[in-house]
Amino acid sequence: MTILVITGTGTGVGKTVVAAAVAALAVDAGQRVAVLKPAQTGAGQGDPGDLDEVRRLAGGGVTLLELARFPEPLAPDTAARRAGKAPITPSEVAAAARELAAEHDLVLMEGAGGLLVRLDGRGGTLADVAALLGAPVLVVAAAGLGTLNHTALTVEALRSRDLCCAGIVIGCWPAEPDLADRCNLIDLPEVTGVPLLGAMPEGAGALAAAGFHAAARRGLAVELRGGG
Repeated sequence: MTILVITGTGTGVGKTVVAAAVAALAVDAGQRVAVLKPAQTGAGQGDPGDLDEVRRLAGGGVTLLELARFPEPLAPDTAARRAGKAPITPSEVAAAARELAAEHDLVLMEGAGGLLVRLDGRGGTLADVAALLGAPVLVVAAAGLGTLNHTALTVEALRSRDLCCAGIVIGCWPAEPDLADRCNLIDLPEVTGVPLLGAMPEGAGALAAAGFHAAARRGLAVELRGGG
């Protein structure tokens, strides 16, 4: 039984694709997998959300649970307030994760935005959920300029809370990496002191399930080299 929290250095860095990739590999290995989304923002009832993307990419065999949904693309606490709904709290998220963990080998929790985005009006964050669970955190970063600073800040925030950083994954590795992208491969582990576990290739999120599983194996199960 393992719970892994997946956060990003910001919005749009590829957290959902990475969550689907980890889920796909675990399913291929015969594990019972669940993916938990504490709060989906920017999607109304009936609209597709991140878990729909996980289902499409990872294929069958994955349990999906979304705890709250708010239509505006804002931080969960702000989106809940503007929608006139109660926000989701870290304790509620942690309780849901524990329930899933009792029936699954692996529970992946994909946060909304970054590590310190507020879930509720009391300042509760995804970091607080990880602390309640004692769960390691996987950090998804973008390639290119700026990623060193953003990733280092996220890792430092984890260390300041005595939380374990399981590693870093680049969420969207470009088909034609430039100098900054290639330097990320060397600099990210050196600057942060945590391993770079892989990178999902650009466009992987547009693949069908079979092709995506193959992309996940390439992106997360092989050593990255300077040429990409």
